[in-house]
Amino acid sequence: MHTFIIAAISADGLIAPSDDRGQASTSWTSKEDTSFFVERTKQAGVVIMGSRTFETIGKPLPGRLTVVYSDKGANYEGVEVTKKPPRELLADLETRGYKEVAICGGASIYTLFMEAGAVDTVYLTVEPVLFGTGVRLFTKPVSARLSLVAVKQLSQNVILLEYKVIHSG
Repeated sequence: MHTFIIAAISADGLIAPSDDRGQASTSWTSKEDTSFFVERTKQAGVVIMGSRTFETIGKPLPGRLTVVYSDKGANYEGVEVTKKPPRELLADLETRGYKEVAICGGASIYTLFMEAGAVDTVYLTVEPVLFGTGVRLFTKPVSARLSLVAVKQLSQNVILLEYKVIHSG
C-alpha cells in the first residue's frame, strides 16, 4: 500500500494562517494546487482526513472513497468514519483492493500517520504567501529523513515538491 501526504504550505511552512475555523483551509491556495490535488487524489482512489478538514470541505470528494477520522461518533453522509490505528486502516483498505491512499490533513492526521511510520511519500505545494503564524504541518515533533524525488513548477509562482520518506531498518 503506497501512502502519501498531500498538503499546500505557505512559503514559511504553514498549512493555514490560523487555527480559526472561519478560515476555509484552501482559500489561499492556487488553482494549480487544486488541480494537482484533484488529479493525484483521484489517481489514489482513497482520501483520509480528520473531521475538521472534512467539515471545512463539507462533502465527500467525488470519485474517491473518503475516510474521516472522528471520535465524536459523527455520521457523515457518503463517507466512512473510523478510529482505527493507521496501519490497521491501511491493511483493511488493501484487503478491499486499494493500492494507494492520500492523507489530506489536517495536522493531527498528518502527525498520526507519520508517527505510525505509514507514510511513503510527501507532496508539498509551496504557495507564494507568508503567514508568520498559523497551523504547522504537524501537531508535535516528528522525525523523518526525506529524499527529494522531484521539483515541478506548477506556475510562475507555485512549486510542487515530491519527497520519498526514508524508513530506517
